[in-house]
Amino acid sequence: MFSWLHRLKAGLSRTRGQLVSLFTGRKIDEAFLEELETTLLMADCGIEVTETLMARIRERIKRDRLEAAESLRQVLADELETLLAPLEAPLDVSVAHPFVIMVAGVNGAGKTTSIGKLARWYQAQGKKVMLAAGDTFRAAAREQLVIWGERNGVPVIAQEKGDPAAVAFDAVQAAKARGYDVLIVDTAGRLPTQLHLMEEIAKVRRVIQKAEPSAPHEVLLVLDANIGQNAIAQAEAFDKAIGVTGFILTKLDGTAKGGVIAALAKRLPKPVRFVGVGEGVDDLRPFVARDFVAALVGLERLE
Repeated sequence: MFSWLHRLKAGLSRTRGQLVSLFTGRKIDEAFLEELETTLLMADCGIEVTETLMARIRERIKRDRLEAAESLRQVLADELETLLAPLEAPLDVSVAHPFVIMVAGVNGAGKTTSIGKLARWYQAQGKKVMLAAGDTFRAAAREQLVIWGERNGVPVIAQEKGDPAAVAFDAVQAAKARGYDVLIVDTAGRLPTQLHLMEEIAKVRRVIQKAEPSAPHEVLLVLDANIGQNAIAQAEAFDKAIGVTGFILTKLDGTAKGGVIAALAKRLPKPVRFVGVGEGVDDLRPFVARDFVAALVGLERLE
């Protein structure tokens, strides 16, 4: 059974391999710095973040009179951790009862699967969890959630058809009446360009608030780590529509480059609550900046 850190390292192996190769046995010169800049761009860090990192790295080279490229690996790790540390903010579900989590994202991002894993995570902490199958447009999503709930003894509020907002309202009422600790509300996957559907998800949020004025206590957006800079556009569109409070970054399992998290930190610095590294039910864990950076740049630990 591989450890969580082992799976995270495996998931970020693509970028780590490129960086380790680049830093090994090289002298610091302009050709090396250009290659490093290209590698960071190819890792989905984005132009803004890459320019910032390269400026800091050049400062350190000059200040500390560095000559060996290997000495820059720790410098890069330090700068990345400084950038990502503010995103590390574990979700505290004890501040409300029930704590209502609304989950959004485009189809294919791993939204419904993430909800199942999220429920498993809180269930393992002794919380009473309820799910709401608010994706009434895609029968497979509802069925997937219901099956997961049956397998793990988690009740699922669902309707064959109907209004997603009504499902959410009923679920909040049921969670309050039955004394549940955490309610996770699924919503239909949609593209940010589908304005009428974005308005509908905004309606779900408003209806949840009618059922419980303090809710939703968290609005999580699920982002596929493989889509690169498109994740930023998605995040900004959903944030405008529903006020995103945190992210789940999925599919860090071998093909993702990982740098998009740095771009998020620069453009939309909201907490990355969880990262997913595989298909298993336990492959979703809270984001830890130091572990992520160490896995990305190929360090056993950060000094």
